[in-house]
Amino acid sequence: MKKIPNPIDRHVGSRVRMRRVMLGMSQEKLGDALGLTFQQVQKYEKGTNRIGASRLQQISRTLEVPPAFFFEGAPSFEVITNPEPGHMGFAEDSNATYVADFLSTPEGLHLNLAFARIHDPKVRKRIVDLVSSLAGEDERPERGANETPDPGEVSAE
Repeated sequence: MKKIPNPIDRHVGSRVRMRRVMLGMSQEKLGDALGLTFQQVQKYEKGTNRIGASRLQQISRTLEVPPAFFFEGAPSFEVITNPEPGHMGFAEDSNATYVADFLSTPEGLHLNLAFARIHDPKVRKRIVDLVSSLAGEDERPERGANETPDPGEVSAE
């Protein structure tokens, strides 16, 4: 039976990868700074190998973020009545994992940084609508209280 990485280890590893990619640092460069091989960095980033506290402190200094950064958005601990082996007590939002994985890719990071530079909310909304339609999304998320409807949209209220 293949061992499945712990959700927390996977999350922390994906945050290490995301920050490393944000800095434009290679796995080899991070490994050199930590006295590790790039293969070991890969195992940390995939969650295959657990990162110890002292190593996490060293990584946080190298990547210039506080250790808490690696736990932001981590799966919550909940009591699960019939847990699957290897997942005891953790509830994980698969959507959050998908988003973290995407943001840790060069394309995801580039897209996110470019989108954040767009200051006009109407343009940002149009981009989200375009991407949603290209992805074949039928339903739109609920609009927040401070968002205005599209000019062509008919209100049901």
